[in-house]
Amino acid sequence: MKKIGVLTSGGDSQGMNSAIRSIVRTGIAHGYEMIGIKRGFNGLMEKDFVALETKDVADILYRGGTFLQSARSKEFRKEEGQIKATNNLREAGIEYLVVIGGDGSYRGAAKLNERGIKTYGLPGTIDNDIPLTDYTIGFDTTLNVVTEAIGNLRDTMSSHDRVSVIEVMGRDRGDIALHAGIASGVDAILIPEIPGDIHKISEKLKDGFERGKTHSIVIVAEGVDKAEKIAHLIKEQSDLDTRATVLGHIQRGGTPSAFDRVFTSRMGHKVIKLIEEGIHGVALGMEKNEITYHSFEEIFQAKNVVKANLYEIFEDLV
Repeated sequence: MKKIGVLTSGGDSQGMNSAIRSIVRTGIAHGYEMIGIKRGFNGLMEKDFVALETKDVADILYRGGTFLQSARSKEFRKEEGQIKATNNLREAGIEYLVVIGGDGSYRGAAKLNERGIKTYGLPGTIDNDIPLTDYTIGFDTTLNVVTEAIGNLRDTMSSHDRVSVIEVMGRDRGDIALHAGIASGVDAILIPEIPGDIHKISEKLKDGFERGKTHSIVIVAEGVDKAEKIAHLIKEQSDLDTRATVLGHIQRGGTPSAFDRVFTSRMGHKVIKLIEEGIHGVALGMEKNEITYHSFEEIFQAKNVVKANLYEIFEDLV
């Protein structure tokens, strides 16, 4: 019986558990032995392997985080570590490895693929910063979390005639800020891909309060700057009562949305199909509502581009 290993690496994201569940149950249904690797690449280095049966992935579909846990490994980044990891997998009889994570995780998977371990990547990151896929695991759930938080902040801001500057995650990408900003009807969005003019934003906010507005919300992606700094600049230029809020790791929590559960279930099922077709060294994603795959090299060479038309939509709606 052939063995398939699965691990989660890097930052956790909602939907990782449902991806694991889909991979494990589909694999078992097709006659494979499934092996979970605890604590990401660290567990791979330390042979922290555990056999997974259908019952072991029961009741995790709707849980956030990753029950296999996640960790980065400095040892694995070196060639000696990659050789050790390859040997550990071979000694355990694991011929296939599914890695759920972001760019760094993909690069680790690609190194193992070069050494003869047939590897596959699933885009596990809330930042939506993996090329050649419209969505990443957890992105949709995070948008719902952020949108709800903005709604809660709007309630208190409107009670005190204040401007709220909300900082969201995304690393060097503005997808969370842009999508959540449109969904929440905020007054300004600052993202790394499109430079913003704080002076113009401050003037616009000031004009709004002079027309009778009781609150305003500015959402800023962490790749632009700190919310505290943006709030200070707006207050300095507009003289409005401005407060900063950093949502932080709450954005990674919560039960995955229905979209993320279905999305990951589809990708987990597709991975097993690719194994049976003899295809490896690829990462999966969604394009135009279809589950697709590309080689790791294609993904590394591709560039992330912000959806400029989406930002134009926001500007026309403000």
